[in-house]
Amino acid sequence: MLLRPEQRLKIDDTDDNLFYDYPRLVTHVDDGFIQQLTDIYRQYLQPKTRIFDMMSSWVSHLPPEVDFDHVEGHGLNPEELARNPRLNHYFVQNINAQPQLPLANQDFHAVINCVSVQYIQYPEAIFSEIHRILKPGGVAIISFSNRMFYQKAIQIWRDGTESSRVELVKRYFASVPGFTTPKVIATRAQAPHLIQQWLGLPGGDPFYAVIAHRAFK
Repeated sequence: MLLRPEQRLKIDDTDDNLFYDYPRLVTHVDDGFIQQLTDIYRQYLQPKTRIFDMMSSWVSHLPPEVDFDHVEGHGLNPEELARNPRLNHYFVQNINAQPQLPLANQDFHAVINCVSVQYIQYPEAIFSEIHRILKPGGVAIISFSNRMFYQKAIQIWRDGTESSRVELVKRYFASVPGFTTPKVIATRAQAPHLIQQWLGLPGGDPFYAVIAHRAFK
């Protein structure tokens, strides 16, 4: 088993739909993180392709100059998803309660997930679904920082270090036959500038992306 039962636990074990019942129209990472993520999307996502934005929000951080054939969104707050201008369609589903996605086999060129992987309680099921809906050669990009809703992150993520979380996401991919060896792109937290130090503000957010493709065979 990929995770032990206690490693899947959350401090707040109430229904996730209740926690996300009201919209949070904010970005959960800083501008430096967002720029790095958009640059990675620019590198890995091709124009005129189909993208699945899993556990999305009111913004997807996709390159503004790139036109995609279809961007399918998913999340828990319909108001946030309705405000996302990049989504052609979206659906609401608690994947911790119902991991099977209402999407066709091999229908997407890419699956993206931004700063949400820490909330997945059954990653072996979810990453199997990611593999199922990807076309052969399609890419999955899982990005995260050190921020989280602590009460909703699973125990193994809460108790881990930044390095161990990278290894954990690599294990998620490795748990599903048919993914390529994951590639990791990492930028450690930047030290605060002098004015930030004076104001008692932290430096830039660390950036991590774990990237794998669905193998052709």
